[in-house]
Amino acid sequence: MRVLVVEDDPGIAAGLLATLKAAGYAPDACATLTGASSAIAVEVFDLVLLDRGLPDGDGLQWLRQLRKRGLKLPVLMLTARDALPDRVAGLDEGADDYLVKPFEPEELLARVRLALRRSEGRASPLLRHGDLEIDPAAHTVTRAGQPVNLRVKEFALLLALLRNVGQVLSRQRLEEALYGFDEALESNALEVHIHHLRRKLGDDFVKTVRGVGYFVPRPDNKPASSLRGG
Repeated sequence: MRVLVVEDDPGIAAGLLATLKAAGYAPDACATLTGASSAIAVEVFDLVLLDRGLPDGDGLQWLRQLRKRGLKLPVLMLTARDALPDRVAGLDEGADDYLVKPFEPEELLARVRLALRRSEGRASPLLRHGDLEIDPAAHTVTRAGQPVNLRVKEFALLLALLRNVGQVLSRQRLEEALYGFDEALESNALEVHIHHLRRKLGDDFVKTVRGVGYFVPRPDNKPASSLRGG
């Protein structure tokens, strides 16, 4: 899942990036609202971690403008302002959650998972597909009750596919879900991850639409008609 971190403190930003990468997310960072606007205009993100006090403006006002334009991606506010009016204002202006600094990495990741789950309309923290069960918090996968060992990128790829089950996702969209701006990407990396998933979950688990992308079939074994991410 692609996460945009909007934070001007280099130390905090580095810590957030490290925490998210270790949890299997593909994070990118911007130190200004101008940079964040440019990033959102050219890339598809699944969630934004937004500091409020930034060099070129108030993150809350920026969020207000995003919501007015109809942007629906989850936004988690990160701020040192812990007064009740500040927390209420953040939620009323469109934030999906509000986390006061300092905070523990475990709480941050739990709130990220919650925001993503809400955006997908899921009540359960688990993802299920047939006899496959995925726990994003524990990073575990079981099939018919038996554990399936996946590497970090394989797990992230599986989540991206299952969160869009039946949808054909382009190569670009999947690469964006797995890799941030500063991560080196080999030309065949995605195909290698797809190969490993098929080897561990079955050759027919991930389908290829040649020249278009990949998808995990719905029970009717047909892809949806629309594409996400180009």
